[in-house]
Amino acid sequence: MRKILIIGAGKSSASLIRYLLDKSDKENLQIIVGDMSVETVLSKTNNHKNSKAIRLDVFDKDNRQAEIKNADIVISMLPAAYHLEVAKDCLEFGKDLVTPSYISKEMQALNDEVVSKGLVFMNEIGVDPGIDHMSAMQILDRIRESGGKMLLFESFTGGLVAPESDDNLWHYKFTWNPRNVVIAGQGTAAEFVQEGTYKYIPYQKLFRRTEILDIEGYGKFEAYANRDSLKYREVYGLNDVQTLYRGTIRRIGFSKAWNCFVQLGMTDDDYTMENTETMSYREFTNSFLAYNPNDSVELKLRHYLKIDQDDVIWDKLVELDIFNPNKKVGIKNATPAQVLQKILNDKWDLKPNDIDMIVMLHKFGYEITGQRKQIESRMIVKGEDPTYTAMSNTVGLPVGIATLKILNKIITTPGVQLPITKAVYEPILEELKEYGINFKEREVPYLGYNPNIIVI
Repeated sequence: MRKILIIGAGKSSASLIRYLLDKSDKENLQIIVGDMSVETVLSKTNNHKNSKAIRLDVFDKDNRQAEIKNADIVISMLPAAYHLEVAKDCLEFGKDLVTPSYISKEMQALNDEVVSKGLVFMNEIGVDPGIDHMSAMQILDRIRESGGKMLLFESFTGGLVAPESDDNLWHYKFTWNPRNVVIAGQGTAAEFVQEGTYKYIPYQKLFRRTEILDIEGYGKFEAYANRDSLKYREVYGLNDVQTLYRGTIRRIGFSKAWNCFVQLGMTDDDYTMENTETMSYREFTNSFLAYNPNDSVELKLRHYLKIDQDDVIWDKLVELDIFNPNKKVGIKNATPAQVLQKILNDKWDLKPNDIDMIVMLHKFGYEITGQRKQIESRMIVKGEDPTYTAMSNTVGLPVGIATLKILNKIITTPGVQLPITKAVYEPILEELKEYGINFKEREVPYLGYNPNIIVI
């Protein structure tokens, strides 16, 4: 049997494992899944006859290399920081590699060796990055082939709770790594281009500037700017485009409320706090406010952030129990971001009957035969349950499909790459339709720069 090694059995791996096991008889596959927790693996493989659950410690070089050497192709579902050692082993033993993560500088530096060995290292093949690349390039290539000149490209993605499971004031629950949600946008300013002018939004202002999106059939959403828009000019062949903007989708009102945590300093991940193991949620909140022996924590916070007591933002903060004196953080030497994540996990974990939703929207503005036109393309995917979520499906299925296409020599171009060529994106997008992952397009009047930016 042909051996596919999956390293990492986290949340996004469930749909990937199911997809490959469903194909395993026909494709003559053994799916070997390695994780620090064999129990976690078994919960996803369900003792399938073509599966093998192993304990794999990515920091144990001998263990890691032995499994990679034994595989025909390797999938790394590890956190992005750990892909590199796996990639180096794949290079040493001549194995193709698939990851859903962004290509790091260190990964890109392996390209010449990967090409010389005729290997495929496919990255950025999840949902965002991944499906966003493929669906965007499909329309961009079509516009160019018809003679159109690109003027505008905007792209937005959000992992959200589905309306039928939306039962909190934030209209949000965790559908992927909570840590990435808490520290989103940190490290550098968001950079983008609007009407030929470079724009920059520093982190402390990021959640105060949002764009309103009206998505057909689903109502209004908001989006805040991603920090990495400009790097897609070259990737997508948009070096001369007048507007290029990528953003993250949330329900209306989320960003204004989240900005409270940013202004307080609760999302900071650069230092550890004292006594967090025994600290209450109320003490955590109070630690960011000025000392005043006469005012309550609630009053100090409202005054500091200028929140009226009848403001819905106040209700959102109260709903999270951040003033609770009885709940304990229970984490040693935690950063503010880690404490905030613990508090949010209490409220935003998916419940047993909850389902999530992925929303993706692209806007393409272009000129052809003297006319300016605009296309909107949107994807809405709902999850099945808290295991086979929309996030797991839209990350895991593209990874699984790409893996089989590489294994079966349908995708053969060597190198460290992302899925932006027709030979890659066309067959993958076509198969994704079988799983209800597809896009609906509509032509709308060309708007150019969107004046519908609100400043909170």
